[in-house]
Amino acid sequence: MTNWLPELEPGKGPLYLQLADRIETDIAEGVLAPGTKLPPQRNLAFDIGVTIGTVGRAYNLIRERGLVSGEVGRGTYVTDHKVTSLVQAPPHTEPFGGTRGPVATPGKIRMDSTAAIEVGQSDAMQQLLADITRQFPREMSSYSRTLPVSWQEAGSKWLSGAGWVPEPASIVPTLGAHSAILAVIAAITVPGDRVAFEDLTYCSAARSVNLMGRRSIILHTDNGSATPDDFERLCAQQHPKLVFLMPSLHNPTATTMPEDHRRAIVEIARRHNVWIIEDEIYGSVMGHDNIKIADLAPERTFHIGGLSKSVAAGVRGGWVACPPHLAARVHTAHKMVTGGMPFIMAELGAQLVNSGEADAIRGKVQTEIAAREAIARSVFAGMEFTSQPLSPFLWMKLPDPWLSGTFKSAALNEGVLVDDEDEFKPGRTEKVFHRVRLGLTVPETRDEVVQGFSILRRLMETDNASYDSYS
Repeated sequence: MTNWLPELEPGKGPLYLQLADRIETDIAEGVLAPGTKLPPQRNLAFDIGVTIGTVGRAYNLIRERGLVSGEVGRGTYVTDHKVTSLVQAPPHTEPFGGTRGPVATPGKIRMDSTAAIEVGQSDAMQQLLADITRQFPREMSSYSRTLPVSWQEAGSKWLSGAGWVPEPASIVPTLGAHSAILAVIAAITVPGDRVAFEDLTYCSAARSVNLMGRRSIILHTDNGSATPDDFERLCAQQHPKLVFLMPSLHNPTATTMPEDHRRAIVEIARRHNVWIIEDEIYGSVMGHDNIKIADLAPERTFHIGGLSKSVAAGVRGGWVACPPHLAARVHTAHKMVTGGMPFIMAELGAQLVNSGEADAIRGKVQTEIAAREAIARSVFAGMEFTSQPLSPFLWMKLPDPWLSGTFKSAALNEGVLVDDEDEFKPGRTEKVFHRVRLGLTVPETRDEVVQGFSILRRLMETDNASYDSYS
């Protein structure tokens, strides 16, 4: 075993990425020769003053790069490979892509996604697509420079709930919920503005904010939900221009913001002149039965929803209900950040909703989610996790001594992809949750769900010391 000891620089980017890049550089320069055994995870973490999870993520990353191999009980070894040149990566000043790889590892049970369950959507879409290509030949061969009322009516219908029905004129069709978020941010903020995110959140939005030159700041939460006191404090101290919230089935904590908190946050936002993004992408799965922030504060709330979790992620169907005087601005911003709405996707999403097919598909998806969530409750009986009967994911508490990043790496080695808690952190925080998110919608069958959950249950009940050498 080598006595190799890398030096990391706090503030120069994510430590796990620094460590992975340092290993790659030292392999390329011959410092770590083929066959060299890397230090066990626990030892290296102690020697360089980082967490075991940080080392685990770095080792996992270099394994994906094909630089090392590992076996249970033997350790992690530098593989014998030829290097023609070392291409230097650009400097990392902010987390860029999260803890997931850019492409899912093939041949694994995927529990790192919450896309809608496949329930035969293609049958309905096949006929609709044939009708669209036949009815709209000119639109299919050109750019979309119009905004059909039917697209806005579909968005109004899909986003409606709990007695709230947005005006069709306030609706902007988008390429999914994520592009709706980017369009709103581009439309109402400028570089340097602060955008507040809960300390656990949909972090692709937070990373996009940083990429766009805005500054993401952290709103501390209690039991997975923003509280009025913390929001008041953040507004007074850091003056955010915008706050991003997921009040109905929060991702990843599977909690729902109480109505009194929604009302209080609205009043605070009014006092401090803060815009609100209400991401309701999971609300369509849950049934839209909670009062909407957009209903309480229509003058400052952008209410976002789509088809990805409840109908079909591949359609990229999304809509945002805007304060009426800002709909045109968001529409223009969406075109600028995405290149424009493809006619075929917008028309397909609208026809799915307006024809009632989307509701029918959603009902089937909800039935299957409920069955799989019941499987989770059975397999994980006696363990601590947060879920709801129609939640497409669990927020699983890991038993001691498991750490989130270590468990994710160990699960990958056992053939299951999960998300560690760092995937949902918009920035550095002292909070440690020792949890992972387990998605239950992507496995093709209930048997595969049972298999994946059983592997994870067995892993949680295993002493993680056997994984330290390579995870």
